[in-house]
Amino acid sequence: MNRFWAISGAFHAACAVAAGAFGAHALKGRLSAQMLEVFETGARYQMYHALGLLLLACLAGQGVKVSAAGGVMSAGIILFSGSLYALALSGQRALGAVTPVGGLCFLVAWGLLIFACVRS
Repeated sequence: MNRFWAISGAFHAACAVAAGAFGAHALKGRLSAQMLEVFETGARYQMYHALGLLLLACLAGQGVKVSAAGGVMSAGIILFSGSLYALALSGQRALGAVTPVGGLCFLVAWGLLIFACVRS
């Protein structure tokens, strides 16, 4: 198991749990239902991709070259989930323009993982 991606995945999973709890308890009643849903989407996708990073850690231990996929997936977490958190908390709709870039990072990361697995 690759230690760096395991730590990164565990860190992002912990952050996703904290964000989910924060959204469910501290933000309920303070945000509109729509903005709360946006915040929860950020937490959900952060958790999905935290688990993806843990998968990368396991595959790296098997000799699969996953560094590029991990880097792009990490960027996706920051851009996608981060922009949704910021949008929900600030209400600044312009931040929503960053979200698709994060989504594209997720797609590229999964594509890179497929490529790495095929080549190994």
